[in-house]
Amino acid sequence: MTMDIIVELLTGHGIGQSIFVLALVVTAGILLSKIKPGGLSLGVTWVLFSGILAGHIGLSIDPMVLSFVKESGMVLFIFGIGMIVGPGFFSTFRQGGVQLNLLSMASVALAIVITYIIFYFSGTPISTMMGIVAGSVTSTPALGAAQEAAKGMTGAIPSDIGIGYALAYPVAIIGMILITSTMKWVLRIKVDKETKQIEEREKAKRAEALVFSIEVTNPAIFGNTVSHVKALLDKHEFIISRILHKDTGEIEMAHPGSVVNEGDKVLVISEQNEVETMCAFIGHKIDMSDTQWFKLDHRLVSRRCLVTQGAVNGKSIEELKFRSLYNVNISRVLRAGVHLIGKADLRLQTGDTVILVGGEGDVKRVEKILGNSASTLRKPNLSVIFVTILIGVLVGSVEIPLGGMPMPAKLGFSGGTLIVAILISNFGTRFKLNTHNTQSVNLMLREFGITLFLACVGLSVGGSFVDKLLDGGYMWMLYAAAIMMIPLCVTITLGRYWLKLDYFTLLGYVAGNMTFAPALSLTPDASKNNIPAVKYATVYPLTLFVRVMTAQLMILLFA
Repeated sequence: MTMDIIVELLTGHGIGQSIFVLALVVTAGILLSKIKPGGLSLGVTWVLFSGILAGHIGLSIDPMVLSFVKESGMVLFIFGIGMIVGPGFFSTFRQGGVQLNLLSMASVALAIVITYIIFYFSGTPISTMMGIVAGSVTSTPALGAAQEAAKGMTGAIPSDIGIGYALAYPVAIIGMILITSTMKWVLRIKVDKETKQIEEREKAKRAEALVFSIEVTNPAIFGNTVSHVKALLDKHEFIISRILHKDTGEIEMAHPGSVVNEGDKVLVISEQNEVETMCAFIGHKIDMSDTQWFKLDHRLVSRRCLVTQGAVNGKSIEELKFRSLYNVNISRVLRAGVHLIGKADLRLQTGDTVILVGGEGDVKRVEKILGNSASTLRKPNLSVIFVTILIGVLVGSVEIPLGGMPMPAKLGFSGGTLIVAILISNFGTRFKLNTHNTQSVNLMLREFGITLFLACVGLSVGGSFVDKLLDGGYMWMLYAAAIMMIPLCVTITLGRYWLKLDYFTLLGYVAGNMTFAPALSLTPDASKNNIPAVKYATVYPLTLFVRVMTAQLMILLFA
């Protein structure tokens, strides 16, 4: 009886059968991922190969279910990537994004040249070649663009486009595995050394808030207010938190109208690179810690408080008016492991930890306003997930007209979701949108999504993979290898030795250039920090658009 049920679940039809086969493929892939030949881990990629094997032995699921699950998995994966890398995306783009995108455009151009050479000498139809190209760079949107362009030219979609894609796709996966796994050996990269260098570099660049004390000795500011001092240094980021008046011995919570005089001591919060400027202008630095300030004035307390109240999300410190209403200062804000200066225009976000300074009772009142409920943060924020996907699918479906093309281009569900996730993670708070989710939630969505996607891809190509391979398809696979490997190897070498790109940036470049986010999971090194994911997101949008456009253009020119 049990055996009959299993057979029905493997060979039957319906939702239950689809779920069972998908779960079987994923389970087999996860078990296979424990195998590490020569210490090399393929990780979640084994799910793809288990899906191909399942398809080869005759397992399948309803095509509509397969298409839905595959696209949904990719959207979830992209959402997780976008929300993780989004906060650092724009700063990273300014710090080398243009350079990386130009390198990727060089790779695309070289791939086009190689494709044309193969087309010219082999006699392979250009439509088939574009299917091979789409598979060799794992670009489903490029495949769709090629099919629509061919249909516009001939009235029908040649079947060889899809076959070329199916045969080239595994080649691209294997090629990326080889490149990401051997890159550090070929280029003689010492991962631990580069990791340490990156940590030191990021630490040096990080705009973390430092707390230090200065004795006022500059006659130019004697008798002036804090607001006047800030106006004189308007291009510098700092706040004066407290003042120890020399004449009275009393400590004052600094506000814009507070007056500083000769010999007063002030507690200053600024970034590392501002310390020398502050000291040079105000006076000289003294050895007086934050703790010593509190010992001198027992009326004041310093408390950490979590921002969990939705009404506070997106509001600036100035808007909240804690200083004027409750005599409480927000001196620093801890966000994503970085201490930020409590500037008046800094907008608070759900999940921030703020440092409150004030009287005991006043601080407690402010804590209630901010929420300070850790349990609230542990709950998944479903609204941001579905709002992002909703807008992402809408953006990805917008048709972009291209002059002379038989069809408009689209970003696709993945491209749209990635762009929207990046924008929402950066600017959502300005529209009072709670963008916070725990890191574990985003990672879970990412891994769940990519696992489903790879399982579906394997099942979709597995049934015809061997037959097409034996029927001359191996030549198409060789073409795919050349189109994928040569441009990537050339540009990686240029990136390393000419542009001096680090190892983790190159890993992200490979994923973005191939428009294949799962490449971030092909080597354990990619998870050591967020650099590969951020660089992927930097390169992906433009590369995707150009690949879609060239797929249509090549068919239009040479069909």
